Amino acid sequence: MQDIVIFGRNVPALIYAPVIYFIWVSLLLVLKKVIFSRIQKFAEKTTSKLDDILLGALDLPLTLLVFVSGATVLEKIAPIIGDGELTRYFVVALKATTVVAIVLFLDKLFKNLIQAYSHKIEILKTSGGMAQGIVRAVVMGLGLLILLDSFGVSITPILASLGIGSLAVALALQSTLENFFSGIQIIADKPIKVGHFIKLDSGEEGYVTKIGWRSSWIRMLPNNVVVIPNKVLVNSKVLNYYYPETEMAVLVQVGVHYDSDLKHVENVTVEVAREIMKEVQGGVPAFEPFIRYHTFADFSINFTVILRAKEFVDNYLIKHEFIKRLHERYRKEGIVIPYPIRAVNYAQERKR
Repeated sequence: MQDIVIFGRNVPALIYAPVIYFIWVSLLLVLKKVIFSRIQKFAEKTTSKLDDILLGALDLPLTLLVFVSGATVLEKIAPIIGDGELTRYFVVALKATTVVAIVLFLDKLFKNLIQAYSHKIEILKTSGGMAQGIVRAVVMGLGLLILLDSFGVSITPILASLGIGSLAVALALQSTLENFFSGIQIIADKPIKVGHFIKLDSGEEGYVTKIGWRSSWIRMLPNNVVVIPNKVLVNSKVLNYYYPETEMAVLVQVGVHYDSDLKHVENVTVEVAREIMKEVQGGVPAFEPFIRYHTFADFSINFTVILRAKEFVDNYLIKHEFIKRLHERYRKEGIVIPYPIRAVNYAQERKR
């Protein structure tokens, strides 16, 4: 750097350079603090978290850029012309600091985003730490490549090596990657969610407790957990008892004697069903139960009683209480539920 003349006096570079740098950096830091404080007050009034996340990620990187800008301004005012090699190193250092600031910003931004919204995304509820690790590795890796490039190091061989290495890893982890992308497909398509009650075509049924990167966990009613690879789950037929809503019909099959008064049977059965809907936990009080006769069977006239439960597991208690109360009521009303019987008509046989 060259000395400068102020009011006829020669001022050495060792004196004016730090003063200029200090004044510039101080002004920008004060300006940053004022602007940030106003933006933070505005962000506190909004319902979105994005502005808070963005401000939190910008704080440290902006401070670094302020210091870098001071060195840049100093270079523009009094360039280092004495040594070309020194000037080149100085510029490279400025670029490297800028890259570091950008990397820190992206790392903090993605980290805060994952932490803030992990409770809304099923796969991040149980794998948020792994997602943060993967994102951080990608950001740091890209930042390192850009730094090497700014230092004049050719990154083409590195990229080629990464490509070959990635292919080898993909072949070695083919099954794992299939489950990984199947998990992403489950999250995107949403055939199931954590908390849903489902039944697989293999017979297992229960509540979905976890959708992970490799597998999904289903807690069955006996309190056992079935761990299913995501690839198998994607290729299976799944009955989801929570779509389109949690309420579901509860069907109970009943048979009465051929001598029964069917209208009386219907009135009594519906009356008992109404009591169940209103009194038993899990029933839908507003639902009007009904029956439908459908079969002249060998020893009974069969019909279906249609009730309604708030969710799948409630149907067990509803059926339990309904069968008990209906049996007791039929006994009082003289309605017969016949045993399996086989009648031989002797008169008809003699005519032959």
